[in-house]
Amino acid sequence: MAKQPLDRTALRTAIAVLVGGVAVILDSTIVSVALRQLATDLNVGVEVIQWVSTAYLLALGVAIPLVGWLQSRLGAKRLWMIALTLFLVGSILCACAWDASSLIAFRALQGLGGGALLPLMMTMVMQSTSEGDAARIMSVVALPAAVGPIVGPVVGGLILSAADWRWLFLVNVPLCVAGLILAWLLIPSDAGDRRVRLDVVGLVLLSPALVALLWGLSNVSADGGFGHPDVLVPMIGGAVLLIAFVWWALRRGPKALVDLAVLRSRPTWAATALMFLSGAALYGAMLLLPLYWQEVRGADALGAGLLLLPQGIGSLLSRTAALRLMSRIGARGVALVGFVLVAIGSVPFAFVGTDTAFWPLMIALFVRGLGLGMVMIPLMMVAFVGLPTQDVPHASIIVRIAQQIGGSVGVALLAVILATTATATGSMTTAFDTAFWWTVGFTALALVLTFALPRRAGSVPTREEPTTDVAVEVAAEA
Repeated sequence: MAKQPLDRTALRTAIAVLVGGVAVILDSTIVSVALRQLATDLNVGVEVIQWVSTAYLLALGVAIPLVGWLQSRLGAKRLWMIALTLFLVGSILCACAWDASSLIAFRALQGLGGGALLPLMMTMVMQSTSEGDAARIMSVVALPAAVGPIVGPVVGGLILSAADWRWLFLVNVPLCVAGLILAWLLIPSDAGDRRVRLDVVGLVLLSPALVALLWGLSNVSADGGFGHPDVLVPMIGGAVLLIAFVWWALRRGPKALVDLAVLRSRPTWAATALMFLSGAALYGAMLLLPLYWQEVRGADALGAGLLLLPQGIGSLLSRTAALRLMSRIGARGVALVGFVLVAIGSVPFAFVGTDTAFWPLMIALFVRGLGLGMVMIPLMMVAFVGLPTQDVPHASIIVRIAQQIGGSVGVALLAVILATTATATGSMTTAFDTAFWWTVGFTALALVLTFALPRRAGSVPTREEPTTDVAVEVAAEA
């Protein structure tokens, strides 16, 4: 059967948000390769310059919970343009920073804009997409999310090899400007409702909870690991606040800052759990892979980034295959195939040594990339199956929080495993082998949870309330 042309409104919205959103997705990893040079140029220690990444991460935790309420008040188009402008201004100010303190402050401003853009991008696309177009549109939107963490360090390394570190932030400017112009021209206007009241108690509980959890996890690499007070205290505090928010939100229902009732849908909670695990597997491995090439094989930052390109190429190429498989074996089947490929591509790194041949590892990375690119499409679609349109922002926020915390947990846990194993055995090779086995474990757990997904992609958000708590599963058309 010939495919029908994509809905023009959905396609225009997807183009506009992708151009603006790709800068945010790349920026989250592009700076990671520059921390050593930033510390040298700004004449500070690594413990200070690390806050360039930490401040951005904590700002995300402040902004993400507010997205649903802000969208209700301002409308999606207006909020998108405000957040993208904030990110643009933050990028320019970062490039103009005169010392470490100013750079850290401007990175926090960037993070506030980026924290609003990431969940809003998914919400806007899903709310404008019809059922028949959902798979094709989501395959485009999911692509930067899968490829960005892989390509970001490569782009950062290339920029640093040819120009000053300030260009790490100036590279965002043309993308943001183009994104603003396209948003103005292509995204349909929608009026907000000024009468929507902010759940102040929910905000006071949830944003500090996320900030505390992310802050604690970011401190795990310090001496003492998870037992260090800088890790233990904020994580316990964050967990208490998060439990309190869950209690409050369940009592408040649809008026809560984030309506947790969306998790009554089996596809939504299953996709949320899998996004947590995929975040741990993706971002955790993105800590290990560059370090392996540098610490064990002697590559520099740029060389380590370039060696990861097969993984990015695999993610790019798997999009078409995932779309075709969605209509044949459904969302669950595609996710299963994807996670199996991620596991197959990860296992060889659990046997690496100082003289392991390069080409088998390049092939393994390519296979791993195929799996990562394939997994994202069904997970990002299934999270919204059967939800009414007004619930999509809440689901987007929950999914984004799960992926963000999952990534932080993966990085923190693997950093501790790597350090403790290296100390206990005196061998970095053994330490990397052990840490990579943990990434395989994350993937294996994801494989088990994948069976909770619906067999088919299901219906996209509708304006009618679902008739049951569990979303209706329907076959996706080719």
